[in-house]
Amino acid sequence: MTQHILALDQGTTSSRAIVFDRAGRAAGSAQQEFAQIYPQPGWVEHDPEAIWQSQLHVAQEALRHAGLGATGIAAIGVTNQRETTVVWERATGRPIANAIVWQCRRTAPLCDELRAAGREPLFRERTGLVLDAYFSGTKLAWLLRNVPGARARAAAGELAFGTIDTFLIWRLTGGRVHATDPSNASRTLIYDIHRGDWDDELLAALDIPRALLPAVRPSSGDFGATDPALFGAAIPIRGVAGDQQAATFGQACFDVGLAKNTYGTGCFMLMNTGTQAIPSKHGLLTTIGWGLPATTYCLEGSVFIGGAVVQWLRDELKIISRAADTQALAESVADTGGVYFVPAFVGLGAPYWDAQARGALSGLTRGTNRAHVARAALEAIAYQTRDVLEAMEADAGAPLRALRVDGGASANDWLMQFQADVLGVRVERPAVLETTALGAAYLAGLAAQTWSGMDEIQAQWRAEHVFEPRMGADQRQALYAGWQRAVNRVRA
Repeated sequence: MTQHILALDQGTTSSRAIVFDRAGRAAGSAQQEFAQIYPQPGWVEHDPEAIWQSQLHVAQEALRHAGLGATGIAAIGVTNQRETTVVWERATGRPIANAIVWQCRRTAPLCDELRAAGREPLFRERTGLVLDAYFSGTKLAWLLRNVPGARARAAAGELAFGTIDTFLIWRLTGGRVHATDPSNASRTLIYDIHRGDWDDELLAALDIPRALLPAVRPSSGDFGATDPALFGAAIPIRGVAGDQQAATFGQACFDVGLAKNTYGTGCFMLMNTGTQAIPSKHGLLTTIGWGLPATTYCLEGSVFIGGAVVQWLRDELKIISRAADTQALAESVADTGGVYFVPAFVGLGAPYWDAQARGALSGLTRGTNRAHVARAALEAIAYQTRDVLEAMEADAGAPLRALRVDGGASANDWLMQFQADVLGVRVERPAVLETTALGAAYLAGLAAQTWSGMDEIQAQWRAEHVFEPRMGADQRQALYAGWQRAVNRVRA
């Protein structure tokens, strides 16, 4: 029996695919960026066809690089940017509009309406989420309100809704499977995370017909098989999870209290809380980690702009040519010269949930140069992570001993050392940084019996580098107090 798993990792700015062997090593990979669409300030869209074509292309390329055909793959695991919302025609598979991306703020007024009507406690209790434009439910409601004929067609059963995992599964299976998993369903604002089902009262509050919705299947289980025409033979799809839950699984955070932080477009910290869904009192989210089929819950803090601030320095300010340039710039100055950068380009996420906040550079002087700005941008990623960690420790009632890290910016040694310093806890970077794809592979491989169980997966986790805090407590607190003052200046 083949021992290879194909992981499809559909992210916010690129699609990638990685073939993993049984040891959790990459045997072949490919990645392709696709266009970001900004129709107006605060709005973010993707072309679903660009997502599909890029994901299919990199899947085929990864197999080619691994020297494998479809028959050499035991199963496919799918992981995806969460909350991004697509509606398509069941008859043709054609989207009725561009995908509304998780970063998009167009539904903030609808969230305000629901909050004013006193509905937030209901949403919070059932879903573990706050009423924010981040989540899929209000995006779906917006499409039904604003695309001509959409609501009537949805009620008639002609349309299908999905987050990106569901859309990809539909396309991969030739329209035979319309399904998601509990981790993605728990991010929609319309799924009761305690009962494990779509919630009719929440659907009614957003005026969403149930006929639109996918089936919810275990994260490690049967999601059909690919159309044989795509890869030359049918490949079983056996694992699905939202990107942050997949990364938590890939980091082997299987024990209660283990936590990871992913440095991607945003930053996302998740802590395993086991079978207990802990309601947050400090601005975090209660979410489903995975269903195997037993449900594991997590506390999550979502920072909207993490690595994207480095992209902004590169693409908009053009003060760097490559993301990696930021490390040398940060190291070239002793400090930021009092500069703080709050990258609230699309509002502030956890623990503030301020949709109206906007980004700012503060503390600028005539002596400020691009090195100070680049260093302040990296420091902002670390400070936002501390904001989330403090809230998480307060909710969990216990201090964190170590933080496992992954994602693109975790390769930056200067940032990881500063992260350990500003947190005052050990930061552990794994040997395999592509933990999101690896988590999807593990979920698929468990269902395909490539791995015997979670103990075998846990035994594969290895630290590549451990960053111990070196900063004194007084300096740590003084720097963080300056950050808090900068954040307060941009709060709406």
